[in-house]
Amino acid sequence: MTSKLKVGVLGATGMVGQRFVQLLAQHPWFELAAVAASPASAGKAYAQAVEGRWALAGAVPSQAAGLTVRDASDVEAVAQTVDFVFCAVDMPKDATAKLEEDYARAETPVVSNNSAHRWTADVPMMIPEVNAEHASVIDAQRRRLGTTRGFISVKPNCSIQSYVPALHPLKAFGPTRVAVCTYQAVSGAGKTLAGWPEMADNVIPFIKGEEEKSEQEPLKIWGQVVDGRVVSAAGPAITAQCVRVPVSDGHLAAVFVAFEKKPSKEDILTAWRGYQGPPQALELPSAPRPFLTYFEEEGRPQPKLDRDLGQGQAVSIGRLRADAVFDWRFVALSHNTVRGAAGGAVLTAELLKARGYLAAK
Repeated sequence: MTSKLKVGVLGATGMVGQRFVQLLAQHPWFELAAVAASPASAGKAYAQAVEGRWALAGAVPSQAAGLTVRDASDVEAVAQTVDFVFCAVDMPKDATAKLEEDYARAETPVVSNNSAHRWTADVPMMIPEVNAEHASVIDAQRRRLGTTRGFISVKPNCSIQSYVPALHPLKAFGPTRVAVCTYQAVSGAGKTLAGWPEMADNVIPFIKGEEEKSEQEPLKIWGQVVDGRVVSAAGPAITAQCVRVPVSDGHLAAVFVAFEKKPSKEDILTAWRGYQGPPQALELPSAPRPFLTYFEEEGRPQPKLDRDLGQGQAVSIGRLRADAVFDWRFVALSHNTVRGAAGGAVLTAELLKARGYLAAK
C-alpha cells in the first residue's frame, strides 16, 4: 500500500481551516501532520486553540486534537514536516501571496483556498471537473519560481461553485450572456448564525468584492493555457449580484443564460445528466458520483435538504424553465465550505496527486 502524503493546514483554526482538518481526519491518501495558525495560537494543542470556536458539527477529530499548533510564518519548520500544505490563512492579500510563494520556494506545494494568487497568470485556478487541464501551467510556474516540486494552485471563489459547474456542460451551445444572483450562507463570511445576530430575520444585499469575483473568475476557469500562462476566455458576458442570507451553509444561485444555439430543455437535461469530469473518471476519493444532480420537484434544491449531496462535493440543480428575456433560467446549489472551499481544495489536491504533481519529499 502506498504511504499517505503528509499534509499541513495553514490557518487551521479558522472556519475553513477547521473544515480542512475535518475532511482530512479519515482521508485515504493524505495524513494531517501539521496545523499552523497565527502566533496567538502557536504552541497550544489544536483542541485548546479552537476551544469555544469550533464551528462544525461533531467534535474536533482525534487525529488533530493533540497536534501542537505551529506559527504559519515559520515556513522552514512547517515545511520540514510535510509534503504539501493547504492554505486558509486570514491575512492581508499581499502577505498571503508572499507566504504562499515562500512555501512554494521551500519546495512545499501549496493548494490554497485564498484569493491572493487567483490572478497570477501561471497559477492554476481549478474546479477539477471543469478545467483540470490547467494543471499543465504548473511547469511554467516552477521555472519562474526556480523550484523542482514547489508550486501554488488555487481554487476559485465559493460564489461561483454552483453555477459554473452547471453552465460548463452547456458550453457546446455557446452561452453568450449570463445573469446570476447568488444567495450566500453566513459561513461564507466565516461566521455562524449564532455568532451573527444581525443576520436573524435579515438579508444583506452586499458582499464586498464578491460580485467582481463572480463575474471575472469564470472567464479564467474557461480560459486556455498559452505559452506558460492562463489566458482568460472572452466570454460569456456575466453580470452578478451577491446577497447574504440567514442560512448556515450552502450557496444558492439563480441563473439566467442566453445561447448562440438555443438548446432544448431535453438537450440541457441530457448534458447535465451525462456529465462527468476527470475526478469521476479517475475515481478520486472525494469525487461526487454523480457530480451534477437535477431535481424535478419545483421546490428543490434547498440548502437544508441538498447541500450535503455527495458529502458536500456535488452540485444540485433545479427549476429549469424558459425565460422571457434570456433563453433559459434555473437554480443551482453547492456547499460553500465543502465544494466551495476546503473540499474543493482537497479534491484539487487529489487530482494533482493523480497527475503526478504531488508526491512525497
